[in-house]
This record gives sequence, structure tokens and C-alpha cells, in this order.
Amino acid sequence: MEKIVVNGGIPLRGEVEIGGAKNAVLALLSATILAKDTCRIDNIPNISDVSIMLHILHQLGANVRRVGKNAVEINTRYFNSGEVPHELTKHFRASYYLLGALFGRFGHARVAMPGGCDFGVRPIDQHIRGFELLGATVTFEENAIISMRTEQVTGGPVYFDVVSVGATINVMLAAVRARGVTIIENAAKEPHVVDLANFLNSMGADIRGAGTDIIKIHGVNDLHGCEYTTIPDQIEAGTYMVAAAATHGEVFVRNVIPKHMESITAKLLECGVMVKEYDDSIFVAAPNRLQRCKIKTMPHPGFPTDMQPQFAALLAAADGTSIISEGIFENRFRYMEQLTHMGADIKVDGKVAIVEGVRFLRGAPVKAYDLRAGAAMVIAGLSAQGVTELTDIDYIDRGYEDIVGKLIPLGADIRRQSISDIRTNVSNIS
Repeated sequence: MEKIVVNGGIPLRGEVEIGGAKNAVLALLSATILAKDTCRIDNIPNISDVSIMLHILHQLGANVRRVGKNAVEINTRYFNSGEVPHELTKHFRASYYLLGALFGRFGHARVAMPGGCDFGVRPIDQHIRGFELLGATVTFEENAIISMRTEQVTGGPVYFDVVSVGATINVMLAAVRARGVTIIENAAKEPHVVDLANFLNSMGADIRGAGTDIIKIHGVNDLHGCEYTTIPDQIEAGTYMVAAAATHGEVFVRNVIPKHMESITAKLLECGVMVKEYDDSIFVAAPNRLQRCKIKTMPHPGFPTDMQPQFAALLAAADGTSIISEGIFENRFRYMEQLTHMGADIKVDGKVAIVEGVRFLRGAPVKAYDLRAGAAMVIAGLSAQGVTELTDIDYIDRGYEDIVGKLIPLGADIRRQSISDIRTNVSNIS
């Protein structure tokens, strides 16, 4: 076990390179199941969620080969199973994409319910409804196993009652090789939905309308391998932008698509941050004290829920009263208690948090409740006066490639320290 130790109060300065999008690449990796061929995917982040997905694919018969640090070749020609046991899916949420990919290839799938971060109730009813509209008979078995089967995956109209990124991706995966045409209405429009559509089209699929709320999929008989580069990670980029602002630093964030960052950039500007956009980079500077703002998380192109905790860490020391409304997930404010340990003045009422800006945060022992909350605690530690010790950092490793290694060149006084080393030091003192 390890923890992150931050000696805060140092402005971040320099440049940081953004990796491939976690939320996109997990869908792309699942989609390789449909190809029966070799796919090479570049710009893959070296994070634990990716390692778990690659392990699952290998266990189910795929030939998986790492090509350097950030590329992988996957041959699924001899993929031999439509069943994924619970011990392989319990660690992360995106394992549910295997349902759509396996169902699309074999016409049947048997996958245990996914794990991942706990934001309260996150039902997959929209996924199930979509599969049923494509002809699946869905049953729920002991130990939270979902089983689906059909004689023929058949395209048809699919309407989602609520916008769901996961359900949109799953139905896309299931429908690309279906007989006939599938029309998804009220589809999610996130960048990683578009990225998956582009990847599948590179494999021979016929998908139109991704990025709008209506996606039309003409089923094809077979897909083939391809080479593809994952889009940059919108949330990783936003995290470093907020870290630069919270520490009153000056940072170039490289390898980004500025169009994807618009909702995040708008809120930073509202807080008084200087933001300059270039072709594939963004410069962030915050010489003055930050100002309050109001945030409400919404589906894309609205403000992303995965950036809400990072902005809470920034607003905790801004001037004035900020209001954060969570419009996507329940129970995503659990981490607020950790910010109060650092001196933040926050009151939570259901899905609304009222943040009274304090002059500065103070270093304290805190823990990560989930992936993005862990990133928020890192930002809080970077901006705080004194030392912050953050535990449960396995959550952070799920979605950020070497966050400590990327922050050190920016001037941060930050390190990872094993719990065993800490215990040894204590015993030596005694």
C-alpha cells in the first residue's frame, strides 16, 4: 500500500502532456472483440483500468501484445468465450461494455455486474432495455450475473429515457453487426462516444450521427482490424488545468482537443483564470485570487460530472460563495468531508453543495473516495499550506497515468510513499 504526500503552496509552472482518454479506450478495447482480426490502438494510457481490461481480453482468448509504452495490438480471431466471471469484472465499471461486444459477436453474453467507483445507485436499466430492443432475452442470475441470448441480433429503434453514455456505447457495440438498421434516439454526445464510432467505422462499421442525439447504425456482416489513435483525455487535461489555477501557476497543457474542453474552460474563465487556446494545447495562468462560480453537471456538452470534485477543491479557496449542483450521480459529494478536514467551509444538501471560500486550505491526512475525488484531494494538497497525506490512492491509478511523475516537473513537492516505509521509519525512531 502507498500514499501520496504533498507539501503544498507551490505554484505549478511548465508543461504537461496529456495521455489517451480513459473513458474512450476502455470502449475501444471492448470493441476489438467484434473484429475477429488484429487491431492496433495507440495513445493508450498506462493506468490500472486498462491493464485489467487487457487481462480480461487475454483470459478470454485474445492475443494481446504491448507495443512500447502506450500502444497495444489485440487479435481476437480466436476469442473463445461469451462469458466473463465476476472475479474479472468486480474492479471497474467499464466492464459492462463487454456485454455489448460479446452479444454483438456471439449473440449471447454472460457477464457479472461491474464494480468501480461508488457514486450511489448507477442502474444499467437503459443498457438492458437497449439489448432487449435488439432481440435479447435477458435474465438475472445468482451472484449478480447478467445473461443474454438471441438467435439473431436484429436492428431496430432504441430510445433512451435518460441520456446514458454507457448505454449508448453498449448498444452501438451490440448493433454494428446486427441484421438491419438501428436508430438510437436521445443518445449521449460525449467525445468518447464519437471516438468509438470512428474506431468502429475504421473497422468497417457503418455508423452515422455520433456526437448528435440520434445515431444511425447500418449493420454489417463482418468487421476487420485497423490501426487507431485514441483521443486525448478531456478529464485528465481538465484536472491539470484546475491544478494550475488552484496553485496560481502557469502551465501549458499539451496534446488536447480544445473543443472538448469548452465547458471546463468557460468555468475557469468565470473564476478569473487566464486561458489561451492553441491548436493542440491550452495555456492556463491564475496570478490573482480566484472568484466564485456556479456549476451544474450535465451530459455533454454541459459541464462533466467527472470534473466536479476537482472544481470543488479549487472553489474551496476562491473568493465568495460557490454553488455546485450534481445533475448526474447520487452520492457524489462524499469526498466533501475530506475537504473540510483541510479547512474548507462546505455545506451539502442532497445534490447541492454550498462552498464558502476560505482564504487558504491547510494540509491534513485525507483519503480518496473515488477516482476523481482522489484527483481533487491532490489538487487541494497542492494548493494548501502545509503537508497533505492522501491514502487509498489505488483509485487515482485507475484513471491517471503517473500523476506524481507528471506533477514533479511542474515544480510540485509531491511523492509516493509506501505504508511499509512509514512503519519502518516509526520503528526506527522508537
